[in-house]
Amino acid sequence: MVEKEAVASDEASLNPNSLDEFFMGFALAAALQARDANEVPIGAVVVIDNQIIGRGSNQPIGLNDPTAHAEILALREAAHRIGNYRLTDATLYVTIEPCAMCAGATINARIKRLVYGAADLRAGAVDSIFRICANSSLNHQVDVTSGVLAEASRELMQAFFKQRRKIKAEANPQ
Repeated sequence: MVEKEAVASDEASLNPNSLDEFFMGFALAAALQARDANEVPIGAVVVIDNQIIGRGSNQPIGLNDPTAHAEILALREAAHRIGNYRLTDATLYVTIEPCAMCAGATINARIKRLVYGAADLRAGAVDSIFRICANSSLNHQVDVTSGVLAEASRELMQAFFKQRRKIKAEANPQ
């Protein structure tokens, strides 16, 4: 069953930019859940027909699973929910540019469109380091929109790592 708040209003669906911001808001909420669990604050949602069918927040520490990135968890839930690993009509919203593993999973899931917030200059595999989603050697390419609520996504990451450095410095005074 789809949650009521996760369905876009008719007004939002008339403006693609508003729709992207609407659903990115849910990805940001998932990122806050990750942060509150002391995980790197990245969140993702999978949307088909203006309804969220999958959600994920980073959980590699809590699940002891190096593949438990927000995107992977959202894709798994969406595939399970529709009963098919191919999510050909889906849009994946994620707060930070996906890494190589998550970009590859996006390709394998046949995601139609990827929307992400802030670039990841160190590990981003969509635009920053690699261009996996646009690689013509692969059997699928993904339409990509970047920069949606980028500032909020970037600020969340920066605040998280600033706090982590502060805690580390307090624990190890010189």
